[in-house]
Amino acid sequence: MTPTETKAIVTLGLLSAFVDGEKHERERAEIKRIAEGLSQADGVNLPTLYQDVLMKRVSLASVASELQSTESKQLAYEMAVCVCDADGTQSEAERMFLADVRTSLGLDASAAQFSRQAEEIAAVPVAATGAAAAAAQVPVAASVTASPDSAELDKSILNAAILNGALELLPETLSTMAIIPLQMKLVYRIGKAHGYELDSGHVKDFLATVGVGLTSQYLEQAGRKLLGGLLGKMGGGMLRGLGNQAVSSGMSFASTYALGHVAKRYYAGGRTLSTQMLKDTFAGVMQEGKGLQTQYLPAIQEKARTLDAGKVLSLVRGA
Repeated sequence: MTPTETKAIVTLGLLSAFVDGEKHERERAEIKRIAEGLSQADGVNLPTLYQDVLMKRVSLASVASELQSTESKQLAYEMAVCVCDADGTQSEAERMFLADVRTSLGLDASAAQFSRQAEEIAAVPVAATGAAAAAAQVPVAASVTASPDSAELDKSILNAAILNGALELLPETLSTMAIIPLQMKLVYRIGKAHGYELDSGHVKDFLATVGVGLTSQYLEQAGRKLLGGLLGKMGGGMLRGLGNQAVSSGMSFASTYALGHVAKRYYAGGRTLSTQMLKDTFAGVMQEGKGLQTQYLPAIQEKARTLDAGKVLSLVRGA
Protein backbone atom coordinates (compact mmCIF):
# COMPACT_ATOMS: atom_id res chain seq x y z
CA MET A 1 0.00 0.00 0.00
CA THR A 2 1.37 3.40 -0.98
CA PRO A 3 1.73 6.39 1.41
CA THR A 4 -0.95 8.16 -0.66
CA GLU A 5 -3.38 5.30 -0.06
CA THR A 6 -2.54 5.21 3.64
CA LYS A 7 -3.24 8.95 3.86
CA ALA A 8 -6.55 8.47 2.02
CA ILE A 9 -7.64 5.69 4.39
CA VAL A 10 -6.88 7.81 7.46
CA THR A 11 -8.72 10.76 5.89
CA LEU A 12 -11.78 8.58 5.26
CA GLY A 13 -11.62 7.45 8.89
CA LEU A 14 -11.70 11.09 10.03
CA LEU A 15 -14.57 11.88 7.64
CA SER A 16 -16.46 8.94 9.13
CA ALA A 17 -15.86 10.20 12.68
CA PHE A 18 -17.70 13.45 12.02
CA VAL A 19 -20.37 12.38 9.55
CA ASP A 20 -23.25 12.30 12.07
CA GLY A 21 -22.44 15.78 13.42
CA GLU A 22 -23.16 14.67 16.98
CA LYS A 23 -19.66 14.35 18.44
CA HIS A 24 -19.29 15.88 21.88
CA GLU A 25 -16.61 18.54 22.18
CA ARG A 26 -14.54 16.27 24.45
CA GLU A 27 -14.59 13.61 21.73
CA ARG A 28 -13.47 16.14 19.13
CA ALA A 29 -10.63 17.15 21.44
CA GLU A 30 -9.58 13.50 21.81
CA ILE A 31 -9.60 12.98 18.04
CA LYS A 32 -7.47 16.11 17.63
CA ARG A 33 -5.05 14.83 20.30
CA ILE A 34 -4.73 11.51 18.48
CA ALA A 35 -4.13 13.26 15.16
CA GLU A 36 -1.32 15.22 16.76
CA GLY A 37 0.09 12.16 18.50
CA LEU A 38 0.28 10.14 15.29
CA SER A 39 1.46 13.04 13.14
CA GLN A 40 5.01 11.78 12.68
CA ALA A 41 4.06 8.32 11.47
CA ASP A 42 4.75 7.34 7.85
CA GLY A 43 5.04 10.95 6.71
CA VAL A 44 1.28 11.51 7.10
CA ASN A 45 0.51 14.92 8.57
CA LEU A 46 -2.57 14.06 10.60
CA PRO A 47 -3.09 17.48 12.23
CA THR A 48 -3.42 18.93 8.73
CA LEU A 49 -5.81 16.15 7.71
CA TYR A 50 -7.86 16.79 10.83
CA GLN A 51 -8.23 20.47 9.94
CA ASP A 52 -8.99 19.64 6.30
CA VAL A 53 -11.85 17.38 7.40
CA LEU A 54 -13.30 19.88 9.90
CA MET A 55 -13.09 22.73 7.36
CA LYS A 56 -14.60 20.48 4.66
CA ARG A 57 -11.59 20.93 2.40
CA VAL A 58 -11.67 17.23 1.45
CA SER A 59 -14.50 15.22 -0.06
CA LEU A 60 -15.40 11.57 -0.35
CA ALA A 61 -14.82 11.78 -4.11
CA SER A 62 -11.29 13.16 -3.71
CA VAL A 63 -10.40 10.48 -1.15
CA ALA A 64 -11.84 7.69 -3.30
CA SER A 65 -9.79 8.80 -6.30
CA GLU A 66 -6.57 8.22 -4.32
CA LEU A 67 -7.41 4.59 -3.54
CA GLN A 68 -6.31 2.45 -6.46
CA SER A 69 -5.82 -1.10 -5.23
CA THR A 70 -8.65 -3.45 -4.29
CA GLU A 71 -7.00 -4.06 -0.89
CA SER A 72 -6.81 -0.36 -0.03
CA LYS A 73 -10.43 0.24 -1.05
CA GLN A 74 -11.67 -2.66 1.08
CA LEU A 75 -9.56 -1.61 4.06
CA ALA A 76 -10.69 2.01 3.76
CA TYR A 77 -14.33 0.92 3.77
CA GLU A 78 -13.84 -1.44 6.70
CA MET A 79 -12.16 1.28 8.75
CA ALA A 80 -14.97 3.73 7.92
CA VAL A 81 -17.57 1.18 9.05
CA CYS A 82 -15.77 0.50 12.33
CA VAL A 83 -15.37 4.21 13.08
CA CYS A 84 -19.13 4.69 12.57
CA ASP A 85 -19.90 1.70 14.80
CA ALA A 86 -17.35 2.47 17.53
CA ASP A 87 -19.83 4.43 19.66
CA GLY A 88 -22.84 2.22 18.92
CA THR A 89 -24.98 1.17 15.99
CA GLN A 90 -25.04 3.41 12.94
CA SER A 91 -27.23 6.49 12.70
CA GLU A 92 -29.19 7.15 9.53
CA ALA A 93 -26.58 9.72 8.46
CA GLU A 94 -23.82 7.14 8.94
CA ARG A 95 -25.71 4.46 6.99
CA MET A 96 -26.20 6.86 4.07
CA PHE A 97 -22.54 7.90 4.21
CA LEU A 98 -21.32 4.30 4.15
CA ALA A 99 -23.59 3.53 1.20
CA ASP A 100 -21.97 6.45 -0.62
CA VAL A 101 -18.53 5.10 0.32
CA ARG A 102 -19.38 1.69 -1.15
CA THR A 103 -20.59 3.30 -4.36
CA SER A 104 -17.62 5.68 -4.64
CA LEU A 105 -15.15 2.84 -4.16
CA GLY A 106 -17.00 0.47 -6.46
CA LEU A 107 -17.29 -2.25 -3.82
CA ASP A 108 -19.50 -5.32 -4.18
CA ALA A 109 -22.03 -6.99 -1.87
CA SER A 110 -19.30 -8.38 0.40
CA ALA A 111 -18.74 -4.83 1.68
CA ALA A 112 -22.35 -4.61 2.85
CA GLN A 113 -21.87 -7.94 4.60
CA PHE A 114 -18.91 -6.53 6.52
CA SER A 115 -21.10 -3.62 7.64
CA ARG A 116 -23.71 -6.05 8.95
CA GLN A 117 -21.03 -7.92 10.92
CA ALA A 118 -19.80 -4.69 12.49
CA GLU A 119 -23.37 -3.69 13.36
CA GLU A 120 -23.86 -7.00 15.14
CA ILE A 121 -20.80 -6.36 17.30
CA ALA A 122 -21.93 -2.79 18.04
CA ALA A 123 -25.40 -4.03 19.04
CA VAL A 124 -24.23 -6.65 21.58
CA PRO A 125 -25.57 -5.61 25.02
CA VAL A 126 -23.12 -4.94 27.85
CA ALA A 127 -24.83 -7.54 30.05
CA ALA A 128 -23.96 -11.17 29.32
CA THR A 129 -26.74 -13.69 29.83
CA GLY A 130 -27.08 -17.36 30.74
CA ALA A 131 -23.99 -19.50 30.31
CA ALA A 132 -21.97 -16.51 29.08
CA ALA A 133 -22.59 -14.68 32.35
CA ALA A 134 -21.57 -17.72 34.35
CA ALA A 135 -18.43 -18.13 32.29
CA ALA A 136 -17.38 -14.54 33.04
CA GLN A 137 -16.23 -15.71 36.48
CA VAL A 138 -16.64 -12.31 38.08
CA PRO A 139 -18.05 -12.31 41.63
CA VAL A 140 -21.43 -10.61 41.79
CA ALA A 141 -22.48 -8.77 44.94
CA ALA A 142 -26.02 -9.17 46.17
CA SER A 143 -26.15 -5.51 47.20
CA VAL A 144 -24.09 -2.35 47.28
CA THR A 145 -22.92 -3.20 50.77
CA ALA A 146 -21.55 -6.63 49.79
CA SER A 147 -17.81 -6.99 49.24
CA PRO A 148 -16.76 -8.85 46.10
CA ASP A 149 -13.53 -10.82 45.99
CA SER A 150 -10.90 -8.19 45.21
CA ALA A 151 -8.31 -10.69 44.02
CA GLU A 152 -10.79 -12.27 41.61
CA LEU A 153 -11.67 -8.85 40.21
CA ASP A 154 -7.98 -8.07 39.73
CA LYS A 155 -7.57 -11.37 37.89
CA SER A 156 -10.53 -10.64 35.61
CA ILE A 157 -9.14 -7.18 34.83
CA LEU A 158 -5.74 -8.59 33.93
CA ASN A 159 -7.29 -11.31 31.77
CA ALA A 160 -9.39 -8.71 29.94
CA ALA A 161 -6.32 -6.53 29.38
CA ILE A 162 -4.36 -9.48 27.97
CA LEU A 163 -7.25 -10.41 25.66
CA ASN A 164 -7.57 -6.87 24.32
CA GLY A 165 -3.81 -6.62 23.92
CA ALA A 166 -3.98 -9.81 21.85
CA LEU A 167 -6.84 -8.47 19.72
CA GLU A 168 -4.70 -5.43 19.01
CA LEU A 169 -2.14 -7.74 17.42
CA LEU A 170 -4.60 -9.21 14.93
CA PRO A 171 -4.66 -7.50 11.53
CA GLU A 172 -8.39 -7.73 10.88
CA THR A 173 -10.40 -4.54 11.41
CA LEU A 174 -13.23 -6.30 13.25
CA SER A 175 -10.71 -7.56 15.81
CA THR A 176 -9.76 -3.97 16.59
CA MET A 177 -13.41 -2.96 16.86
CA ALA A 178 -14.11 -5.72 19.40
CA ILE A 179 -11.83 -4.08 21.99
CA ILE A 180 -14.31 -1.33 22.88
CA PRO A 181 -17.38 -3.52 23.61
CA LEU A 182 -15.15 -5.86 25.64
CA GLN A 183 -13.97 -2.89 27.71
CA MET A 184 -17.57 -1.81 28.24
CA LYS A 185 -18.53 -5.31 29.36
CA LEU A 186 -15.64 -5.31 31.84
CA VAL A 187 -16.84 -2.05 33.42
CA TYR A 188 -20.38 -3.42 33.52
CA ARG A 189 -19.27 -6.59 35.32
CA ILE A 190 -17.21 -4.64 37.86
CA GLY A 191 -20.17 -2.37 38.59
CA LYS A 192 -22.43 -5.40 38.96
CA ALA A 193 -19.91 -7.01 41.31
CA HIS A 194 -20.39 -4.01 43.59
CA GLY A 195 -24.17 -4.10 43.32
CA TYR A 196 -24.72 -1.62 40.49
CA GLU A 197 -26.82 -2.69 37.51
CA LEU A 198 -25.51 -0.44 34.74
CA ASP A 199 -26.81 0.18 31.24
CA SER A 200 -24.72 0.90 28.17
CA GLY A 201 -25.36 4.64 28.45
CA HIS A 202 -23.87 4.78 31.94
CA VAL A 203 -20.86 2.70 30.87
CA LYS A 204 -20.24 4.99 27.86
CA ASP A 205 -20.46 8.03 30.15
CA PHE A 206 -17.98 6.44 32.55
CA LEU A 207 -15.48 5.81 29.74
CA ALA A 208 -15.93 9.35 28.43
CA THR A 209 -15.53 10.83 31.92
CA VAL A 210 -12.17 9.17 32.53
CA GLY A 211 -11.04 10.30 29.08
CA VAL A 212 -11.71 7.31 26.82
CA GLY A 213 -13.80 8.43 23.86
CA LEU A 214 -15.17 5.49 21.87
CA THR A 215 -14.65 6.84 18.35
CA SER A 216 -11.32 8.42 19.26
CA GLN A 217 -10.08 5.22 20.88
CA TYR A 218 -10.89 3.18 17.78
CA LEU A 219 -9.17 5.76 15.58
CA GLU A 220 -6.09 5.60 17.79
CA GLN A 221 -5.93 1.81 17.78
CA ALA A 222 -6.57 1.47 14.06
CA GLY A 223 -4.38 4.43 13.18
CA ARG A 224 -1.36 3.01 14.97
CA LYS A 225 -1.83 -0.37 13.30
CA LEU A 226 -2.44 1.12 9.87
CA LEU A 227 0.51 3.50 9.97
CA GLY A 228 2.69 0.70 11.28
CA GLY A 229 1.78 -1.51 8.35
CA LEU A 230 -0.06 -4.11 10.44
CA LEU A 231 -3.75 -3.39 9.84
CA GLY A 232 -5.11 -5.21 6.84
CA LYS A 233 -2.42 -7.89 6.56
CA MET A 234 -3.89 -11.33 6.24
CA GLY A 235 -2.83 -14.90 6.85
CA GLY A 236 0.87 -15.21 7.57
CA GLY A 237 1.44 -11.49 7.82
CA MET A 238 0.72 -11.08 11.51
CA LEU A 239 2.44 -13.20 14.14
CA ARG A 240 3.54 -13.67 11.81
CA GLY A 241 4.53 -10.01 12.81
CA LEU A 242 4.46 -9.99 16.57
CA GLY A 243 7.26 -7.46 16.62
CA ASN A 244 4.68 -4.96 15.42
CA GLN A 245 3.34 -4.85 18.97
CA ALA A 246 5.67 -1.87 19.28
CA VAL A 247 3.51 -0.10 16.70
CA SER A 248 0.63 0.25 19.14
CA SER A 249 2.71 0.47 22.32
CA GLY A 250 0.27 -1.92 23.96
CA MET A 251 -2.36 0.82 24.22
CA SER A 252 -5.27 -1.59 24.44
CA PHE A 253 -3.66 -3.59 27.24
CA ALA A 254 -2.93 -0.43 29.21
CA SER A 255 -6.30 1.26 28.63
CA THR A 256 -8.25 -1.89 29.53
CA TYR A 257 -6.12 -2.40 32.65
CA ALA A 258 -6.68 1.22 33.69
CA LEU A 259 -10.42 1.18 32.99
CA GLY A 260 -10.84 -1.96 35.07
CA HIS A 261 -8.95 -0.70 38.09
CA VAL A 262 -10.49 2.77 38.03
CA ALA A 263 -13.97 1.21 37.75
CA LYS A 264 -13.13 -1.04 40.69
CA ARG A 265 -12.16 1.94 42.87
CA TYR A 266 -15.12 4.00 41.69
CA TYR A 267 -17.84 1.45 42.38
CA ALA A 268 -16.20 0.12 45.54
CA GLY A 269 -16.23 3.70 46.85
CA GLY A 270 -19.91 4.21 46.12
CA ARG A 271 -19.34 6.30 42.97
CA THR A 272 -18.11 9.27 45.00
CA LEU A 273 -14.99 10.18 43.00
CA SER A 274 -15.20 13.52 41.22
CA THR A 275 -14.69 13.86 37.48
CA GLN A 276 -11.20 15.28 37.96
CA MET A 277 -10.27 12.54 40.41
CA LEU A 278 -11.44 9.92 37.91
CA LYS A 279 -9.38 11.49 35.13
CA ASP A 280 -6.28 11.79 37.33
CA THR A 281 -6.62 8.24 38.63
CA PHE A 282 -7.09 6.88 35.13
CA ALA A 283 -4.01 8.72 33.86
CA GLY A 284 -1.93 7.30 36.71
CA VAL A 285 -3.12 3.73 36.30
CA MET A 286 -2.72 4.02 32.53
CA GLN A 287 0.99 4.70 33.06
CA GLU A 288 1.16 1.69 35.36
CA GLY A 289 -0.50 -0.41 32.66
CA LYS A 290 1.99 0.74 30.04
CA GLY A 291 4.79 -0.36 32.35
CA LEU A 292 3.21 -3.78 32.88
CA GLN A 293 2.64 -4.35 29.18
CA THR A 294 6.22 -5.48 28.61
CA GLN A 295 5.95 -7.94 31.48
CA TYR A 296 2.79 -9.49 30.05
CA LEU A 297 3.78 -9.33 26.36
CA PRO A 298 4.52 -13.09 26.20
CA ALA A 299 1.03 -13.83 27.55
CA ILE A 300 -0.48 -11.37 25.06
CA GLN A 301 1.38 -12.98 22.17
CA GLU A 302 0.36 -16.47 23.26
CA LYS A 303 -3.28 -15.38 23.55
CA ALA A 304 -3.12 -13.86 20.05
CA ARG A 305 -2.02 -17.22 18.65
CA THR A 306 -5.19 -18.83 19.99
CA LEU A 307 -7.67 -16.24 18.72
CA ASP A 308 -9.83 -16.88 15.69
CA ALA A 309 -10.58 -13.58 13.99
CA GLY A 310 -13.60 -15.20 12.36
CA LYS A 311 -15.23 -15.66 15.76
CA VAL A 312 -14.92 -12.10 17.06
CA LEU A 313 -18.70 -11.68 17.38
CA SER A 314 -18.96 -14.86 19.45
CA LEU A 315 -16.12 -13.61 21.62
CA VAL A 316 -17.89 -10.31 22.33
CA ARG A 317 -21.23 -11.99 22.96
CA GLY A 318 -19.71 -14.45 25.38
CA ALA A 319 -17.68 -11.97 27.42
